[in-house]
Amino acid sequence: MKVTVVGAGAVGASCAEYIAIKNFASEVVLLDIKEGFAEGKAMDLMQTASLNGFDTKITGVTNDYSKTADSDICVITSGIPRKPGMTREELIGINAGIVKNVSSSLLEHSPNMILIVVSNPMDTMTYLAHKATGLPKNRIIGMGGALDSARFKYRLAEALEAPISDIDGMVIGGHSDTGMVPLTSHATRNSIRVSEFLSEERLEQVAADTKVGGATLTKLLGTSAWYAPGAAVSGMVQAIACDTKKIFPCSTLLDGEYGLSDICIGVPVVLGKNGIERIVDIPLSDAEKAHLQSSAEGVKKTNGLLEV
Repeated sequence: MKVTVVGAGAVGASCAEYIAIKNFASEVVLLDIKEGFAEGKAMDLMQTASLNGFDTKITGVTNDYSKTADSDICVITSGIPRKPGMTREELIGINAGIVKNVSSSLLEHSPNMILIVVSNPMDTMTYLAHKATGLPKNRIIGMGGALDSARFKYRLAEALEAPISDIDGMVIGGHSDTGMVPLTSHATRNSIRVSEFLSEERLEQVAADTKVGGATLTKLLGTSAWYAPGAAVSGMVQAIACDTKKIFPCSTLLDGEYGLSDICIGVPVVLGKNGIERIVDIPLSDAEKAHLQSSAEGVKKTNGLLEV
């Protein structure tokens, strides 16, 4: 199992590290345009192998896509990160060109790849990857919902003063501060709805804190987060590589599902060896349906800025 991660910055390096530590891939190729940068990150990570007990080979390369040939799964993290006060949508101009070129270059050398898009604005970049590559819808996946759901569960555990292993919850919709739809009505603690423990007001605060989870970290760190995004990607990659059939909310191209078409947006999917094995239809309240529709309108507005 060969995995390529494009972009050796904080998010890309975290992806490579977590994938390697889980020890299911034979090789991870880390690619970057900055001379020697990916090579240095790969060497540093390989020097942790004996300490962390993994046998995955991590290879760093500078802008040489031939080294990514025959990758089973490719991840695009490259692009400029957010700075404090920036929205994900403001990154579109530069990141669109990067994602278009990177996805086409990866496809040239790995025609059977499954592609995971992390670059922001993530839903629009996932849609762009579809247009640039023409790959089947099951083989292009946007990461956002997996990360947003992890942040949602963190906030729920915080509010409940409970261990996070007790918590299950999901965020659908667009990967943006206004587009996320935390499904508080479906969230549980050990199969008991969290509404049995928390007031409606507290749940609304949990949802609000989840939506600005990325912006909160950007303000604190001065740049985008990297540990949780890297962990979210590694979980998705493992589900595909090991054919676990695990459900993640991911940005996927819809063709009538949830009443939406010609858009990539976060909904629950089953991930396995074919990428997106199926889209899972779950019941939504009228309010959740309205929020998802509003989120979709926002994503389509951003999509309209693309030149494809």
